[in-house]
Amino acid sequence: MKHQNYNAWLLSPTPFGAEIFAKAGFHSVTVDMQHGMLDFRTAIDCFRGIALHGSQPWVRVAANDPALITKVLDAGALGVICPLISTPKQADDFVKACHYQFDGGNRSFGPVRAALVLDDYVARSAKLITAMAMIETQEGFDNVEAIAATPGLNGLFIGPADLALAFGIAPTPENRDPDFLERIDHIIAAAHDAGILCGMFAGTPEYARDMLTRGMDMVSAVTDTQILLNGAQSALTALGGPTAKTHNGY
Repeated sequence: MKHQNYNAWLLSPTPFGAEIFAKAGFHSVTVDMQHGMLDFRTAIDCFRGIALHGSQPWVRVAANDPALITKVLDAGALGVICPLISTPKQADDFVKACHYQFDGGNRSFGPVRAALVLDDYVARSAKLITAMAMIETQEGFDNVEAIAATPGLNGLFIGPADLALAFGIAPTPENRDPDFLERIDHIIAAAHDAGILCGMFAGTPEYARDMLTRGMDMVSAVTDTQILLNGAQSALTALGGPTAKTHNGY
């Protein structure tokens, strides 16, 4: 059976939470620097906790910006998920930012922490780093075969909420809209036809398992905030306490 990557997703600025995910056995833990509450300094502490227990530190960067991508790679990130890749040019720019000139990229040299913690980092960097382009717009979906063919790209990563919204479909944690699932299958096929991985953010572990059955190579199956909220609500329910609050402000 092919290797499947079980990924956990960190939204809160809690290096200890990142360490707990790694200790639990997830293959990789993604530090979300796009929508998460983490800054760069906290991300480095998360990388340490993740690697301590043998998991891979991944990052979703905030944008397709070479400076941001270089900074997280220099800090030791081994996987980079880049949002809003809609054209082959954007995909190529992303890949080039991940690799040094001798590997066909334009990444600036300065792997201060990465070279400290990973032996022969510079020579092995192209094999160590996994570059995943997010498909989450209509334009990205329409160009998915060309994006998947980008030299040096390691995978496509589906952003299900934005992809659903792009086609007028309501985003849900377990989206089973037939048109949405058809597009998911199309993206999986495009990735595998190009010989690269396909991953996806999943709203629940059950949905993640279904996506693996569907052909995904990687699933982000749980977030720290989801676990904390669900656990807190379950405890309150067991106590006969209040139900989840709704908010109209701070």
